[in-house]
Amino acid sequence: MFTIYDPNEQKWPIKVWLEDVKQIEAVCLKQAKNLSNLPFIHKWVALMPDTHSGYGMPIGGVIGTEKVIIPNAVGVDIGCGINYIQTDIPIKPLLSIDTPNGKLAQAIVGDILRNLPTGFEHHKKRQECKVIDDFLADMKKSEIGSDPEELLKELESAYYQVGTLGGGNHFIELQTDDSGYLGLMVHSGSRNLGKKICDHFNNKAIELNKSDDLSIPAEWDLAYLTTESEIGKQYIRWMNLALDFAKENRSRMMDLVVEKVKILTEKYAGINKVELSNKINCHHNYASFEEHYGKMVWVHRKGAIRAGKGELGIIPGAMGSYSYLVVGKGNPESFLSCSHGAGRRMSRSEAKAKYSVQDTVFDLKSLGVFLGKQKRSDIGEESRFAYKDIQSVIENELDLIDPIHRLKTIAVIKG
Repeated sequence: MFTIYDPNEQKWPIKVWLEDVKQIEAVCLKQAKNLSNLPFIHKWVALMPDTHSGYGMPIGGVIGTEKVIIPNAVGVDIGCGINYIQTDIPIKPLLSIDTPNGKLAQAIVGDILRNLPTGFEHHKKRQECKVIDDFLADMKKSEIGSDPEELLKELESAYYQVGTLGGGNHFIELQTDDSGYLGLMVHSGSRNLGKKICDHFNNKAIELNKSDDLSIPAEWDLAYLTTESEIGKQYIRWMNLALDFAKENRSRMMDLVVEKVKILTEKYAGINKVELSNKINCHHNYASFEEHYGKMVWVHRKGAIRAGKGELGIIPGAMGSYSYLVVGKGNPESFLSCSHGAGRRMSRSEAKAKYSVQDTVFDLKSLGVFLGKQKRSDIGEESRFAYKDIQSVIENELDLIDPIHRLKTIAVIKG
């Protein structure tokens, strides 16, 4: 870790969990310096080793703020995160047993893909969703003003989105640990609900900030809301809804994945009893009210997970590489945070131009990885070469976490 601090350019330092400033892309560094000049920052800005440019705030960035919250420092996919479950199913039968739909792992991928909407697809029938039900039931008790009509309309759409996998870097993976047993991982967030919430409140913040006294440049895309205002409280309430919805969304998908795995491994491998362990479901796009260095602040983790002492977390790599289960060390300098993944080293458009569909599919085949995807034209965006090396990311944050379990992709479903 090193610190960037020029008092002629910054109000606050930037602590970076990398080896050299040359490892930070120019746009990302500029965004971090913008953050370091916000008047309400607590102590410093923290950049995790997977950091890269985002919208307004770098992904892989962590800040604490006093009495304000920044929608773009949470992001549009509020509550995006990872759900993981370890099984006691040996991986060998999934790779060796033939079925009418390919190897057993391929059959599992195909069955999941047929039963779980991905990308822009939603369920055709309205689903049950406890989080939305509870939110609607509690609405009448709220004293935080009237809820935005456009967001209330989105709640009905959310009933069709729960239990669906987003596009882009969202995935479902079958993985093997170093002992040869199957792990299941789901990466997804709050779908369109989170985006609608972020966009609505960011637009409100932009309008309000035009008449404030802080003169934060509009081009920084860091419009803020005071947490004691009615609109600030309203954002927090809707953000928490998106967090809960994202967690339920991942859980619903994981339930389906576990069900398909159990059915097909019993049918083709004779495995009729499955033990599940190491269940983790954690966010990496959110804001949380926490105490740090003797003060209660809003910790924004945008592409970062909480890594308090003894807390379990997940740091996935690019498809075809490794992912890690980790335990936090509770390092206060990172505001008890660590990276959320490998982090992109090139934009989606750059990756798509550089890595063709054929090259990416061939690379996965050469690694023995089965791919499930409805539309393959954009698969180059997710080539493992478009991401940073996960091992280097882990090595740069060993003062934040201890890796306890390594996992390798054997099959992946992408939105």
